[in-house]
Amino acid sequence: MRTLAWVDGAVELIDQTKLPQETEVLRIQTVPDLVAAIERLSVRGAPALGVAGGYGVALAAAASDPATDSDGFEAAVRSLRQARPTAVNLARMVDRVAAVARRDASRAIAEAEHIAEEELAASTAMGERGADLARELVASLPGRDAEAMRVMTICNTGGLATVERGTALAVIQTLHERGELAEALPLETRPLLQGGRLTTWELQRMGAPHRLLVDSAGPFLLARGAADLVVIGADRVAANGDTANKIGSFSLALGARHAGVP
Repeated sequence: MRTLAWVDGAVELIDQTKLPQETEVLRIQTVPDLVAAIERLSVRGAPALGVAGGYGVALAAAASDPATDSDGFEAAVRSLRQARPTAVNLARMVDRVAAVARRDASRAIAEAEHIAEEELAASTAMGERGADLARELVASLPGRDAEAMRVMTICNTGGLATVERGTALAVIQTLHERGELAEALPLETRPLLQGGRLTTWELQRMGAPHRLLVDSAGPFLLARGAADLVVIGADRVAANGDTANKIGSFSLALGARHAGVP
């Protein structure tokens, strides 16, 4: 499902703070309302924030044409960039759409939609390539079944974080669609429980078998042979290949290495 979209001149998004108890779609028509939604984590996840930022610039261009109200437009752009200072995707995509809008305000929404389609294509490709790699890695291990994989993950990396399908969770979704997923094993993810609240909701919607794990149980269960593979997202990937992700990712990496799990 599409979790974030431009609909009739407004941004519509699933309010992630209400999940899993309630599925509420927010309709946002102003930049201040979108900034507030970003700040309270109604929308989160690097790719989704980039798309939301692009749509936000389209809202700004509609409210304050850069050609006739430059001050108003630039103030709105700054507020969007600063809504989540650590979100690199947000700032990059705000800047990208703003550059187009300054030349022609009417093209802002088209550029924002291009960003959304690029993210969807990236998610689809990541899921396909990741599933291929998962099968290759698990098939190379003695005693593991590449046609019935048990996959551990942490945080939320699905369509809620990326508009549709996801990054790490796209791999799990693709394995499920191929009939190669025995079970997904999401961790709660402290302190906001994105895994417990959001990932389990997405797994349930896609009909994938899953069990929610206490965070501290992950490395122990890896040592007991409870999973064949660990897939996690990356909040940042540096040019030298270093990655940074949620608290809990490092302990999973250590546990997987100790257990010989990819």
